[in-house]
Amino acid sequence: MSKQEVILCTKLETSLARAIEKCQHDKLFILTDEHTSRLCMPVLRQTNYLKEAVEITIGAGDVHKTLESLAAVWQVLSSQGATRHSLLINIGGGMVTDLGGFAAATFKRGITYINIPTTLLAMVDASVGGKTGINFNGLKNEVGVFAPAASVLIETEFLRSLNAENFISGYAEMLKHGLISNTEHWAELLNFNTQAIDYDHLKQLVGQSVQIKEEIVMQDPFEHGIRKALNFGHTAGHAIESLALAENRPLLHGYAVAWGIVCELYLSHIKAGFPKDKMRQTIQFIQENYGVFAFDCKQYDQLYALMQHDKKNTAGAINFTLLEDIGVIRINQTADKETIFEMFDFYRECMGV
Repeated sequence: MSKQEVILCTKLETSLARAIEKCQHDKLFILTDEHTSRLCMPVLRQTNYLKEAVEITIGAGDVHKTLESLAAVWQVLSSQGATRHSLLINIGGGMVTDLGGFAAATFKRGITYINIPTTLLAMVDASVGGKTGINFNGLKNEVGVFAPAASVLIETEFLRSLNAENFISGYAEMLKHGLISNTEHWAELLNFNTQAIDYDHLKQLVGQSVQIKEEIVMQDPFEHGIRKALNFGHTAGHAIESLALAENRPLLHGYAVAWGIVCELYLSHIKAGFPKDKMRQTIQFIQENYGVFAFDCKQYDQLYALMQHDKKNTAGAINFTLLEDIGVIRINQTADKETIFEMFDFYRECMGV
């Protein structure tokens, strides 16, 4: 898999012009959702490079990360004369960069694309690393391919207009990066004031977070080994997210990841000896910032069934990434059904469900 260029922008227009110049193309397309079309495109349209671009707009939110939306993007690319030499620019959150990347990777067997993430979640996670895809059959990211963007342009000024819910959603992935990297970064993240945001400090933290992910992806681009570290919190988190979607109470992805971290810190403690004090400090931060997703013991079997569909599983065993300590990663860990149910009990007890 080719390495993508990730740029922490000082001026988006300049970085975008350079990124487009590097991608020779016959026609330019821009994918937005309803929010980014309204909030971001009026400014970006003023740049010379984008004035003639064909804009494709899809619905906002994870409920639109579907085969139908993907087909709609393909349809516009086809009807507007896109060729294998065309260029697609994805401007939006993780849903847009995931779906747009998948559309680009599959149209005419692959066209070049650039990501401009506009949410914290997309900046530190979804837009970086080359994973693309859509939800399918009630399961998160069930269909997709590894296909890196030519460039990822990170402009943290977008975050000033982000609402509190979307900010804290993205911050969960940063917290995960802290847990899998080192104690100093983890502590800095726990001490960051999420209520009165210092955006200069945030830009620095975003840069660190992206660097942690990039270094892991570089070692293992196709997730055969250490890249599975990035899935910490996601085996339980994706199950919670899929359950919420099935019950028509959809969640922002980062909230599900945060609650998944609570679950998998418990497993890390009982199976790998993760320190209890660090587990408590992390869970306290999650309690204070994420609230709770309520479920009862009658839903354990459904959550377990959803976890059995996780892409990391092998030979029917549910596969977890666990931590022995901060930055001490144990991939390919398994747990039996009884232990997983105990994990759900722990979650409900400590989160006050």
